[in-house]
Amino acid sequence: MAASGTGIDHEVVVIGAGFSGIGTAAELERNGFRDYLIVDQAEGFGGTWYWNRYPGIAVDIPSFSYQYSFAKRSDWSRSYAPGSELRAYAEACAAELGLAERTRFGTTISSADFDEDEHLWRLETADGETLVARHLIDASGVLTVPKPPDIPGLDDFAGTTVHTARWDPELELAGKRVGVIGTGASAVQLIPEIAPDVEHLTVFQRTPIWCLPKYDFELPRAMRWALEKVPGAQTAVRGLSQAFVELTFPLAAHYHRPLNLAGRFDGPAREYVREQVNDPELAAKLTPDYAIGCKRPGFHNTYLATYNRDNVALETNPIEAITSAGIRTADGAEHELDVLVLATGFKVFDPGNFPKYSVSGRGGGDLESFWRLNRLQAYEGVSVPGFPNYFTVFGPYGYNGSSYFNLIETQSHHIVRALRHARTRGATLIEVKQEANDRYFAEMLRRRGRQIFWQQSCGLANSYYFDDHGDVALRAAPTIETIWRSRRFPLDDYRLEWASPKPAPAAGREAATSRS
Repeated sequence: MAASGTGIDHEVVVIGAGFSGIGTAAELERNGFRDYLIVDQAEGFGGTWYWNRYPGIAVDIPSFSYQYSFAKRSDWSRSYAPGSELRAYAEACAAELGLAERTRFGTTISSADFDEDEHLWRLETADGETLVARHLIDASGVLTVPKPPDIPGLDDFAGTTVHTARWDPELELAGKRVGVIGTGASAVQLIPEIAPDVEHLTVFQRTPIWCLPKYDFELPRAMRWALEKVPGAQTAVRGLSQAFVELTFPLAAHYHRPLNLAGRFDGPAREYVREQVNDPELAAKLTPDYAIGCKRPGFHNTYLATYNRDNVALETNPIEAITSAGIRTADGAEHELDVLVLATGFKVFDPGNFPKYSVSGRGGGDLESFWRLNRLQAYEGVSVPGFPNYFTVFGPYGYNGSSYFNLIETQSHHIVRALRHARTRGATLIEVKQEANDRYFAEMLRRRGRQIFWQQSCGLANSYYFDDHGDVALRAAPTIETIWRSRRFPLDDYRLEWASPKPAPAAGREAATSRS
């Protein structure tokens, strides 16, 4: 617990009450870190699944992989769980850990400044309050802040405007003329859900998305019973699910050059479009020019077929402007609308989102400026030189494309292992060494030659994977490697400091070079 008189409110502050924050709290608890506080601008647990409630929302990898290894569920209703169940799962996990009393909702962090003399982080909230912590963990993710389209006249529309990430549950679409801007993952789920209800739906497409069949089905009661009662059933199903996820992204994306797994899907994917869409000209418009894998594909069984409906139109002419009555496209056509839906995704590497608040480290160095000048980089996706006692769950080159839950568990293990190392040595400051960060960054850059993202056609994909430097800050590694490295990275890749005289070595303390 924080000692009175130290000026520290909490030993650890965790920013974000989504799955990353919940998983980090679980790892802190397992390792005896009890003095922590979670803060989140929302009013409940869930993160992405708290904010995203649009019709049709569901996870896009199997439910048995999209869960904590330490909190496996056997009662998912479907093989791909709907958003409401994921939000309920987050709330249940938080309740099991007793996190409500350790969480402050409705709290937005506006800045974080490192005190070099005291080895503390001073956090300013949007309400003008100051929180002081020894260590700061960012678990806010990147797919949380909606990104409106940069289109003239967006604020001029006289009808109802809604972003998929901030859906209004009271919004009534029946009998309305609806326009949807965007054809990314959210649109793929939303469009088939609302098309039967609206009077007319116009989809404004800039870049088509590869849409593949989704093995989504209701889980039979007998299967759920077996998962609950039969020993080893959950482990077996999760293993099969994990293997499927690994083959379809981490291995396909990061070992494209030797394996070319994605190339095997090209022909079937094109055939799937032709089978689903009756009009050959329309099918051609819905078929991407870029290779599969340049951006994350969509998975849905009725998205493409929805364009066969008489009340659904695909518009591929560029949007010239949004007017009070609707949308004007470059061909001069005026599309009159009652409701405008922005399915334009999230800010990812945009200024002000990565990170979402100003972070000032040693010497007043700004984290966003560091990344802008030096390219996105972080040791094992967790730590950045010059920013002591600061850790990120979703840092550059941390996520390898498998389940986010693998990312959460591996990164939180890395973070807490580092915290435990500092605690056992009595250190008040822990910072990744520059040479360790440089070594890891160079390794990631060496590996990218075999990744799928560097095909020539990927320049046509308009993919959020690519940052302003033209890099793809995904971890070029199979999932098993990410797990192993989180447990075996050299602790002497971090340097320690003491705000007061260094304590004498204690028996049983973890050595600086330990790899346990």
